[in-house]
Amino acid sequence: MPVWAWTLIVIACVALIAWVAYRLFTRRKLRDHFGDEYDRTVEEAGSKRKATTDLRDRRKRRASFELLPLAPGAQARFEEQWRSVQARFVDRPADSVREADVLVAELMRTRGYPMEEFDQRAADVSVDHPNVVSNYRAAHDIRTRSDSKGATTEDLRTAMVHYRSLFEELLGTKVSTIPREAMPGEGRDTGRQTSEGGRRVS
Repeated sequence: MPVWAWTLIVIACVALIAWVAYRLFTRRKLRDHFGDEYDRTVEEAGSKRKATTDLRDRRKRRASFELLPLAPGAQARFEEQWRSVQARFVDRPADSVREADVLVAELMRTRGYPMEEFDQRAADVSVDHPNVVSNYRAAHDIRTRSDSKGATTEDLRTAMVHYRSLFEELLGTKVSTIPREAMPGEGRDTGRQTSEGGRRVS
């Protein structure tokens, strides 16, 4: 075999090795950044190759819009709105969860996230906050189930905690937690379906 042919083979092998190394490096970086969201995307996509493409596309889309810092007045307003929503949980937990969902979406809009359907919003926020996007999905699922009376008070409490985790990330500060003594279901059976007023339905 002539020398030029061996040279081409060596070049092709080096190029292949470099391509494989780049793919592995890219996947490792995505896995390190997205954490559990990477595993969820692989499972949903059915392959690491498709998941890698999905997550890279998310990052490209996220780079296409700019997130805006909150003015001090806006931050204070959102904090106060959260405290009001949280305070209503005791008497009207389902309403409080719905309001929390709306408030989180409003905060996302104010920060500069495009307001599209939920799955796209979750994908967008996963780029900046991969550690809490699973909470956002879980909270939204409970909020949807609560509309058809398919969520218990304990479910709704969990949704509020999940919404708060994303809300704090977007806000850039901690908000007051829900006091244990104010939470329906603390210290008693929460497995029964409840009304919006937090009372058990017989």
